[in-house]
Amino acid sequence: MQKGNIGVTTENIFPVIKKFLYSDHEIFLREMVSNAIDATQKLKTLKEKGDFTDELGDLTVHVSLDTDKGTLTISDRGIGMTESEIDKYINQIAFSGVTDFLDKYKDTANAIIGHFGLGFYSAFMVSKKVEIITRSYKLDAQAVKWSCDGSPEFTIEETEKEGRGSDIILYIDDDCKEFLQKATIESLLQKYCKFLPVPVAFGKKTEWKDGKQVDTDEDNIINNVEPLWTKTPSTLKDEDYQSFYRTLYPMQDEPLFWIHLNVDYPFNLTGILYFPRIKQNIDIQRNKIQLYCNQVFVTDQVEGIVPEFLTLLHGVIDSPDIPLNVSRSYLQSDRDVKKISTYITKKVADRLSSLFKENRKDYEEKWDDLKLFIHYGMLSQEDFYDRAKDFALVKDTEGKYFTYDEYRTLISSQQTDKDGNLIYLYANDREAEYSFIEEAKKKGYSVMMMDGQLDTPLVGMLEQKFEKSRFTRVDADIIDRLIVKEDAPKNTLGKDESDNLAETFKSQMPKVEKAEFYVEVQSLGAEAQPVVITQSEYMRRMKDMSRYQQGMGFYAQMPDAYNLVLNSDHPLVRKVLDQQTEKTAETLKPILAEIKGQEARLTILRQEQDKKKPEEVTQEEKDDLSNTQKTISEQQQKKQQVIADAAKDNPVVHQLIDLALLQNGMLRGAALDKFLRRSVELIG
Repeated sequence: MQKGNIGVTTENIFPVIKKFLYSDHEIFLREMVSNAIDATQKLKTLKEKGDFTDELGDLTVHVSLDTDKGTLTISDRGIGMTESEIDKYINQIAFSGVTDFLDKYKDTANAIIGHFGLGFYSAFMVSKKVEIITRSYKLDAQAVKWSCDGSPEFTIEETEKEGRGSDIILYIDDDCKEFLQKATIESLLQKYCKFLPVPVAFGKKTEWKDGKQVDTDEDNIINNVEPLWTKTPSTLKDEDYQSFYRTLYPMQDEPLFWIHLNVDYPFNLTGILYFPRIKQNIDIQRNKIQLYCNQVFVTDQVEGIVPEFLTLLHGVIDSPDIPLNVSRSYLQSDRDVKKISTYITKKVADRLSSLFKENRKDYEEKWDDLKLFIHYGMLSQEDFYDRAKDFALVKDTEGKYFTYDEYRTLISSQQTDKDGNLIYLYANDREAEYSFIEEAKKKGYSVMMMDGQLDTPLVGMLEQKFEKSRFTRVDADIIDRLIVKEDAPKNTLGKDESDNLAETFKSQMPKVEKAEFYVEVQSLGAEAQPVVITQSEYMRRMKDMSRYQQGMGFYAQMPDAYNLVLNSDHPLVRKVLDQQTEKTAETLKPILAEIKGQEARLTILRQEQDKKKPEEVTQEEKDDLSNTQKTISEQQQKKQQVIADAAKDNPVVHQLIDLALLQNGMLRGAALDKFLRRSVELIG
């Protein structure tokens, strides 16, 4: 028997492995089975070259549990090892004389296994002892047994073994007993090994007999050795791709379509990417692409391999050229990764472009499921926008689809304002903004539907991309001010009448949570609505953007800003003005006279003080100015109170306000009930 110490530069390598890789400890099984597959594949290569002349026979890798002994065994019929090969590949861990190993990697769990070829030693994350019983494929080779209890000490002795290959026997540690449970091992094999290129057996297939499941004599093969992505696309049918998708994602809806990747220069990459029906939620779609390396599952967190927006896709990518460390779960920075990322982006864009050109009707039917993905790509990756702008679509409120160029041509004649800007009108909610949409259509305008999760940032981006263009929601202002064709008509009311009318309605506006109202009077024509509530495009967009961008949180805290626009040409508004004038004229006469006199006095005082240097103005003069301003303010408050008192019992004022609130979905609860009762009274 040979005894010795494993060739490492530190004696506590095993505690380090356990401590640093504990969070990833399940990967030990992938490493063990992958090593068995490698040994089998090497033997097949030797056979192909004529360096191995015996029969290959059954090459199935067997994984078996012995709960009584507390062992998990991985057996293969691959090339096996001689004693000298064990010494070379197992006993010598390639640390290259690095003495500061622990300090260097104490904070980098993924680097330890990765850089030093410790795949086999991941077994010690879950084992108190590991044995290797192996026999080389070479003629007359002697079987040997290697044993190590998790210290640097090992033993090697000759043993008996029938046939070539290796048995790796893991004596599972007391704190890892879950790896002696059949269900746990079955789950891990399904996760990491279900597409390995050599059959892997775990236990026996079962059948229903005498009221219970019993084992048969047939091996339970857990993997498909020829997954779909390894096959030639021309040999496959749609049903094959759909069936494989159901294997990968049993609970998902059918995919929209797919891309079969197959490239061997300048890098090796195969795979199948599926376009799922994304609808409205980006977040729940992540981590559905599975990354494989020679059919060994690596990770489903592929942000380092594919651009962020492509993580919304589902499917499989397999590449031996993606540089991974031994734990195979962490990507390293590499130029090849960038090339692969660029290639996948191009393939996706080409596929979308061909779908659009070959069958536009079918593409339009899929648009609502595709647009979130395409918009995400356009927003997050400049080169994808350059490709996608020709097959990205706009949908109008009638359900018709246009490319960006087609839509620009459609609206350019009608929706260009007096300054030459092209105005894109859009709606987020067809029902809630229905009356505004209808007003726009009466003008001959087209309105886009922008009701997707990313449409707010998309609008901002398109404004930057499109020359002399502006986007505005259809309810952001009265229709004549959304697209200004000529200078606005002058208000038919004088300033005092406008001020009094505005104050009449302002004084009766209800308190709406997180909302502020500004009242203005405009001449809109007798046919237009009497009262319209609009919302500032800028402020609404800033509040929307605050949900996407850091540093804009203060916008989210601000109340929503609305304009209540009174149409001074409408008979009902005129009626209110006449009623208010009649009720307040006598009371307001002395107040207005006082305001006028005090404002004249204030003007004179300011003119006199402006002629002097600040230090020449006496305290008496300062007090006089301050008192005059205070008097004006008090009289203004009196005026407002008189107007409010006259308006509070005017049912037409309240009815017009409530109608505007109702149109914007802002009339609820007691206020809605009061409106309904008042409506009945007014009809009666």
